[in-house]
Formats: sequence, C-alpha cells, structure tokens
Amino acid sequence: MNSVNLVGRLTRDLDLRYTSSGKAVASFTLAVNRPFKNQNGEQEADFIRCQSWGKGAENLANFTHKGSQIGVSGNIRTGSYEKNGQKVYTTDVAVDHFDLLDSRSSNESNNVTQRKQNDPFSGSGKQIDVSPDDLPF
Repeated sequence: MNSVNLVGRLTRDLDLRYTSSGKAVASFTLAVNRPFKNQNGEQEADFIRCQSWGKGAENLANFTHKGSQIGVSGNIRTGSYEKNGQKVYTTDVAVDHFDLLDSRSSNESNNVTQRKQNDPFSGSGKQIDVSPDDLPF
C-alpha cells in the first residue's frame, strides 16, 4: 500500500506549468510540523515536495498562496535523472486530493485586501459624478 496524508503550509506560491499537451502540473513544497519538539523546545518541520496534476493543480494555484495551510492525500513517487554526470534521486508526493484548511475569514480578508488594491476608486479622494442616465436600471 502506498498512501500519504499530510497537513502543512506552503513554503511559497505554487509553480504552475503546462505540459506540451496542455495538461496543468503544479509543483510545491509543503512544510509539515513534526509531532514533537527538539531538545531546545523548538518545533521542527519536514519539507515535502509535492505535485498535483490537471484541474486540481489549477484550483490549488488559484486558491492558495505562500503560507496557506492545506491537507493533501496521495502517494509517494520516486524517480531519478542525470545532472552533470551524477544520478539524482527524487521523492515526491503525487497529490490525488487536497483540502483548503485556512479559516474562511482569513481567506475572505485576503480577498478583500486584494480587491481594495485593485479597486481604481478606493482612496483616490476624487469625487465621481454619476448621472441617472449612467445607471443601468
């Protein structure tokens, strides 16, 4: 059986790419806290490389950002490639399913902040004249 379930935070925004056939693939690293603290009382984490494919990859890229807490389920995939004449071995989690675990209010506040930054009328201090003929109703 090859099954993995992880809960952690994204170490950076996802790297979303598309294959030559147009299939989406998102690569990211998940920081997963260890269930114990070290001798100094500090929390340590493991950094797990993950990949998501297809619509799930696009959804992850659209709804998460650096620091987002997510849960992933998938399986471990190993591979290798040559770099400078040396064989490099890889271990990644192929994500089959994910859950967004940040509270809804923190996501909404991030969205409100982003909308305010993109709003051309916020904070300009200029009055906007609108006549009744400009209204669509």
